[in-house]
Amino acid sequence: MRWTFVLLLFPISAVADPTMECIDAGSQVEIGSCVSDMETRVSAAIESSYSLALGAAKELDDVTSRVVATPALQTSQNTWIAYRDAQCEAVGASFGGGSGTGIAITACRVDLGRARVDELLRYAN
Repeated sequence: MRWTFVLLLFPISAVADPTMECIDAGSQVEIGSCVSDMETRVSAAIESSYSLALGAAKELDDVTSRVVATPALQTSQNTWIAYRDAQCEAVGASFGGGSGTGIAITACRVDLGRARVDELLRYAN
């Protein structure tokens, strides 16, 4: 049941490159808007799956009477955010300031975000 909410935020077409999913949008501006909308949905899915994983970590800490899983997950999330931001900036830099830079950065954030949702949901089980 808790997976239903996350799956609604996370489209089945998540396996494709975000820019290719938006190719029918038309212009570069429309593709940028489409990819940006995807990033919004992926961000919501990250928040939901992180909340589920955090609940599982707290439950584990309670059961084991140790406070290790929760801080480890929090550190992991903070480190992942820093990695995502740095990696996607590097992707953007590889475009040499061209007009597709913003789309590339956003598509990178979508790709890495989708992978993070998978990781967090595995933790939540």
